[in-house]
Amino acid sequence: MEKPDAPACARNREPILAVLREHFSDRRNVLEIGSGTGQHAVFFAAALRHLNWQTSEQRQNLAGIQAWLNEADLPNTPAPLELHVSEAWPTQRFDAVFSANTLHIMSWAEVERMFACLPAVMTDDARLAVYGPFNYGGHFTSESNAIFDAWLKQSGAHQGIRDFEAVDELAGAAGLQLMEDRAMPSNNRCLIWGRSCLLET
Repeated sequence: MEKPDAPACARNREPILAVLREHFSDRRNVLEIGSGTGQHAVFFAAALRHLNWQTSEQRQNLAGIQAWLNEADLPNTPAPLELHVSEAWPTQRFDAVFSANTLHIMSWAEVERMFACLPAVMTDDARLAVYGPFNYGGHFTSESNAIFDAWLKQSGAHQGIRDFEAVDELAGAAGLQLMEDRAMPSNNRCLIWGRSCLLET
């Protein structure tokens, strides 16, 4: 099978890796939600060998992810899990969760469902890292993001750049507290949350 290719992965992987090196340095098991092509997974798993990097995706994308995993042949990338946020979730628990460029593709109901399901798969000291574009105070952070949002809505009415404040409220309801909001290239952000029970001790 010819491996799928997402050029954006090559452009953003180094800045994301810098964040993960810091916030996932003491993590062991990562669940990646919406692994896409699998390119991020093999890059991060190769660079962060202490992590067991569990990919997940909808059924139609699993073969493409497996092609990347097969070629990389890394010991810390198990077979991808089938996961749709609105359906059954894995029973395993993870001390880290990562998702890139997914919230603006999901419907808002799916974003709500994802955050509602996170506590069941996260350990008490888990961290969540989410990468992508966000609005602040109901406003776009750049003209390019406004153009991107219009393109998303034209592609599917359920899509769109999410408001940071609304997403952070969902995280809070899931027992997560914001640890860092880091500016990234191309008007993106990398948001890191931690479980409240650990942060408050």
